[in-house]
Amino acid sequence: MKKILIALSLIANAVQADEGMWMPQQLPQVAAQLKAGGLKLDPASLTKLTEFPMGAIVSLGGCSASFVSPQGLIVTNHHCVYGSVAFNAKPGNDILEKGFLAKTLAEELPAAPGSRVFVTKDVRNVSTTVISPAVAKLAGKARIDAIEKNEKAIVAACEKDPGHRCTVSSFYGGLEFYLIKQLEIRDVRLVHAPAAGIGKFGGDTDNWMWPRHTGDYGFYRAYVSPEGKAADFSKDNVPYVPKFSLKLAKEGAKEGDFVMALGYPGRTNRHRLPSEVAFTFDWNYPAFVKSSAESLAIIERETRNDPDAKLKYASQVAGINNYYKNRQGMLDSYAGSDFLSRKTTEHAALKNWVNSTPARKKEYAADIEQIEKLVAERDAQIQRDFYLFNSAPRLLSSARAAYRLAIETSKPDAERKAGYQERDRPRFVSSAAAIERNYDEKVDKALVMNNLLKYMAQPAATRRASFDAALGLKDGMSSAELNAAIDTLYAGSQLQKKEERAAWLVRKPEEFKASSDSFIKASVRLYEDMMAREAVEEELAGKIQQAYANYMKAKIAYMTSLGKAVYPDANSTLRVTFGQITGRDHGADGTTWTAFTTVNGVAAKATGKGEFNAPANQLAAIKAKDFGSYVDPILKTVPVNFMATLDITGGNSGSAALNGKGELIGLAFDGTLDSIISDWDFNKANTRSIQVDVRYMLWNMQHVDHAEKLLQEMGVK
Repeated sequence: MKKILIALSLIANAVQADEGMWMPQQLPQVAAQLKAGGLKLDPASLTKLTEFPMGAIVSLGGCSASFVSPQGLIVTNHHCVYGSVAFNAKPGNDILEKGFLAKTLAEELPAAPGSRVFVTKDVRNVSTTVISPAVAKLAGKARIDAIEKNEKAIVAACEKDPGHRCTVSSFYGGLEFYLIKQLEIRDVRLVHAPAAGIGKFGGDTDNWMWPRHTGDYGFYRAYVSPEGKAADFSKDNVPYVPKFSLKLAKEGAKEGDFVMALGYPGRTNRHRLPSEVAFTFDWNYPAFVKSSAESLAIIERETRNDPDAKLKYASQVAGINNYYKNRQGMLDSYAGSDFLSRKTTEHAALKNWVNSTPARKKEYAADIEQIEKLVAERDAQIQRDFYLFNSAPRLLSSARAAYRLAIETSKPDAERKAGYQERDRPRFVSSAAAIERNYDEKVDKALVMNNLLKYMAQPAATRRASFDAALGLKDGMSSAELNAAIDTLYAGSQLQKKEERAAWLVRKPEEFKASSDSFIKASVRLYEDMMAREAVEEELAGKIQQAYANYMKAKIAYMTSLGKAVYPDANSTLRVTFGQITGRDHGADGTTWTAFTTVNGVAAKATGKGEFNAPANQLAAIKAKDFGSYVDPILKTVPVNFMATLDITGGNSGSAALNGKGELIGLAFDGTLDSIISDWDFNKANTRSIQVDVRYMLWNMQHVDHAEKLLQEMGVK
């Protein structure tokens, strides 16, 4: 481990300033680049997670966010609070469309069930504890079980500190492991979201596009008990007081400025094998895009004349649309590119380097050969089971989770499967409760039928016999017979009732076995096969973990020998990326993309309907040039969005974009369509992130939504 860290420090001078999602503890290695780029803070300060500015950065468990007041006010993207807005929206009070503003603390609404704010408190290397000498000798399922046992022990010791959530995260393909300790704030409330005509302006048409004019911002507030401890929702709770909160920039951002984004990027794949690239772009992403398009069409058809169902599925539709366009954009960038050939050449060079000395060949060669075979086996399983995983009714999945929870609960907590311990129970409770406002039976049934027809078209030998039996599926069924079988399954369950779902989360395995509820019965029938399947998957996973870790060890050594940077792929842990605000030449159409868009573009795009339905009072303010103090001296108007060379991905949504002084200048929310393949293949010339400018956010709050109290709370005079 020490050798790897030394190697990383040696290659710091070769780092490209715009590439890399750096772990905070790695930043001293790129201190020279940070200072040269324009950072005014001491780079070492960014390694201190409980100090400024890192102490203000939080995770929402899928999005990034930050504290912007001493009263627990949190700013993030509109699309990150969208699920909570949808949860609280009702026919006759469509706050998705008109927006929401709580003028007092008492008016703030509970966020969607399961909403959390995670405040990182500590990060610690636990690699030698997870992969102990005894574990290092194991393989297959035995290895996975032993790793899980060690991780659970580490987490249990960490969570003896009440109110904290601890996670062991894997880095470099399972080569290193870090313990992440976070305060888990469970009482989260919706404070403000602009109208859809601001927060979602441009909709799916402009998603991943430039020029962009989206006011992608929203606010939560974190609450704790009167004693300052993490607590469930209660009217007696009080706003959380963070140790640090971000200050708004006193001067507006301009082209060429240094910028850094602090957040929790979800996943990148830059260290993947050539075979993984080929499988992903030749089969997996095309299948995903096709399935997503079908799902969107089905939801639109089934909710067309049902406003309540449309509201229930609004958040899911937004999510599907986002990933649909993302994956299609990656496929378009991949088509005709030399990415796979370059990846293949690079991998061949790695193997040649390994085989060039007896010592390296002995240490690495066998695992590199093994990982290629194991990954092929895993990808074949994914392809075979694609429609199976998409064919389960939502309530059946809920029943299966509840039954597994009941069985695991009968064991001592330390012996339960990870994900089914007492620490995980709130997740099951909130998931069951959320179904009330994001599920509609006719929509779910239509989605299931679409996938079941494809699943049943497969040869019986490639299907799961237990799944067929549990759902009453038989070879040669007509679509009418299949539909009748599914109707019977849905009609035989009471899990659509909120109280019934909650009740099953505390029942015993014997009660499940005695139940006549169709989904509960199916979950019991599927259990043994599920466990057998899980054992097979874990045997493969254990082999992959062992071989992939050694492959990554070889790759780090090889890249170090070439003087190239080695940062870990994103894995939803806290990272820092830095670059500059700048536009780019867009080779596809020969145009130049400027670094900023302005409210003039909002007015030009506004149609008064659909995705471009800007609020009338906003358009009036733009027409009247009612810009107050938010006018950019160069642009002569209010900036909306800006581009930067930040290396971000999904999960970075809501990340604080800070200037060299550590002041908030915007929120990262998107990238350009032709550059999102950087999740796999970083291209400095093309890669651009898109941020909402803090001046546009504040202008809307003051001149459109009249959120004066929130502005005062954030220090705006």
